[in-house]
Amino acid sequence: MKKLSQKITLILLFLSVGFMNAQSVFGTWKTIDDRTGKPKGLIEIYEKDGMMFGKILKVLEEGREDVLCVKCDGDMKDKPVVGMHIIKKGEKNDDDEWKGKYLFDPEQAMTFRFKIWLNPENSDELKVRGYLAFIYRTQTWVRAEG
Repeated sequence: MKKLSQKITLILLFLSVGFMNAQSVFGTWKTIDDRTGKPKGLIEIYEKDGMMFGKILKVLEEGREDVLCVKCDGDMKDKPVVGMHIIKKGEKNDDDEWKGKYLFDPEQAMTFRFKIWLNPENSDELKVRGYLAFIYRTQTWVRAEG
């Protein structure tokens, strides 16, 4: 009986860890182009010192796996897109949204203000909104892990 109780406790522990992970903005996300609906890349979003950061792990577009940031200026000019940090110093607000001033699009070589939140109807979807002045665009990224 004791072994059965230990097994049930262990199973519940694993299930609760998986559930908690599914509720987090942190992890690996597949970016989906909001214009074409096609996957573009894998982004790792992580927390460091209470702030959100994100970097490109992989480009999923066929033939563009080793793409360079040709439109970029300065130190980023002609550097590989893979490994590039595209989200920096996001801060969490009271609405479980993350906001910041650095969401970088290597294709356009532009930096946007951002707001990022989990879709309240599906925690395996991440809403990523970039702002340029009062104009914004929102993409839905999907959880890549699990």
